[in-house]
Amino acid sequence: MNAMTGSHVPALHIDNLHKSFGKTEIIRGINLSIAPGERHAVIGPNGAGKSTLFNLITARFAASKGKVSLHGQDLAGMAPYEINRLGLSRSFQITNIFPKMSVFENIRCGLLWSMGYKYSFWNLVSRSRALTEGAEAILEQINLTARRDLPAGVLSYAEQRALEIGITIAGGADVIMLDEPTAGMSNTETDYIVDLIRKVTVGKTLVMVEHDMGVVFGLADQISVLVYGEIIATGAPEDVRGNPKVQEAYLGAALEEEH
Repeated sequence: MNAMTGSHVPALHIDNLHKSFGKTEIIRGINLSIAPGERHAVIGPNGAGKSTLFNLITARFAASKGKVSLHGQDLAGMAPYEINRLGLSRSFQITNIFPKMSVFENIRCGLLWSMGYKYSFWNLVSRSRALTEGAEAILEQINLTARRDLPAGVLSYAEQRALEIGITIAGGADVIMLDEPTAGMSNTETDYIVDLIRKVTVGKTLVMVEHDMGVVFGLADQISVLVYGEIIATGAPEDVRGNPKVQEAYLGAALEEEH
């Protein structure tokens, strides 16, 4: 067991993180600690490095310098699947589901490793009562029980995003990362997804990138503002909203776009 245990250990800790592509530095010395159970939003203009930051945390990209820790454990050198098995799961900007498989089968795939099936054959998986009940419970949680047997590809856009969130939580991760979960949605669809996120992340740590300021200020306990690869402010929503530095660099323009 890691020596760093206890509630004082951040769920996610980022220390002096850098990322360069050739001579272009995209992430420039990020330091950030996110407490267990916190809902933390990362906001910033296009090109600020938000998705790159997510990719560094989840090892899709290797950092040029710096360290990422999950519950006190250094993630250096780990593959994405190994990080996932430690309790961190993420969604992507582009919906990432199996469109020809049923909604139920998508969720069941997300459950396999966490329920001990690992590399079992499908004919054995289909007989598992525990696996079926687990998938059914998640379908109910994400309000897709009525769509259970449909191919995932025929779902509406908002329903596909809900399914992806269901797959994200199916592995039992306690740190959930969502990359622009409401992008491209109508107001009604956004309300549906926000309610879903609020429900399924109870007791979990949520880290999200989001452009919709209504979603950010409605969900987040803490907000970090990323501009040109650097965090220029972190704090409670009301503090970030009133920060002159943030308003000048980003937030004022973003809020104007909302109206």
